[in-house]
Amino acid sequence: MGSLPEVSAQLLDLVRDHGRLTIGDAERLTGQNRNTLKQHFRTLVADGHLSLNGAGRGAWYSLR
Repeated sequence: MGSLPEVSAQLLDLVRDHGRLTIGDAERLTGQNRNTLKQHFRTLVADGHLSLNGAGRGAWYSLR
């Protein structure tokens, strides 16, 4: 996990701590830009670290 960008590693920690995370939650907890977070979440899902559950505003991310 040392090769992950800092924001991605932070998101994984938050998902571990909270069980699930929305982009809105991540925005509030990290202070990062929404579009930046979306890109990190997309990469974490594509790399198999997280699962995307639901769609649209109701979507959340959880550990795989």
